[in-house]
Amino acid sequence: MEHPYTPCENWGMRTMISAIALTIAALPILGRAQVQVAGQIGNFSFAVGKYYRLPEREVIVIRERRVPDHEIPVVLFLAERARVAPATIVDMRLSGKKWMGIVVHFGLSPEVFYVPVAIQPGPPYGKAYGHYKKKKRDQWRSIVLDDDDIVNLVNLRFLSDYHHRPAEEVIRLRGSGADFVAIHMQYAGGRGVVVVDDDVPGKGRGKGKGKGHYK
Repeated sequence: MEHPYTPCENWGMRTMISAIALTIAALPILGRAQVQVAGQIGNFSFAVGKYYRLPEREVIVIRERRVPDHEIPVVLFLAERARVAPATIVDMRLSGKKWMGIVVHFGLSPEVFYVPVAIQPGPPYGKAYGHYKKKKRDQWRSIVLDDDDIVNLVNLRFLSDYHHRPAEEVIRLRGSGADFVAIHMQYAGGRGVVVVDDDVPGKGRGKGKGKGHYK
């Protein structure tokens, strides 16, 4: 019985099969960096949820609403302090409100963000701590922090408390250019190079120039 394919057709099929095999073999290599980054973010999200006693699935829901990872701790921090559901804070944030506007809305004071330290912090924390230093404690309610200040202070508290590390150490790492995920992975024993995210507030304002890596 004759083979149903001509030699030309056989060659074409062999070529196509080889190409498919090569593509499949390359997939693990092409996706390795993406998987690594996803694992790091997932690990950070899990830690944030654990710290604020929130199931990881609920943290994932917040992420799926396009809330940046470094802002999720702020959402949960304010929800806890204001005694409202995280979704309430997310709705207000996504509607365009500044973090300080949400703080004022719930009658909170900027004092809730203060983390005591034994140093005079430089960037990206210097400006925020300067506000507290310039005013007496009974005047802290009048302080106005910008979005970056609030994100940096809340993540400082989270990383320091969760990993039982001195706040001054976290400040030093941020000043060197490491982002919050990188610092978390370092403390959690993560390996590999983590590149600072361009969207992280305060990035590149310290000793580094925005290309800080953490091993």
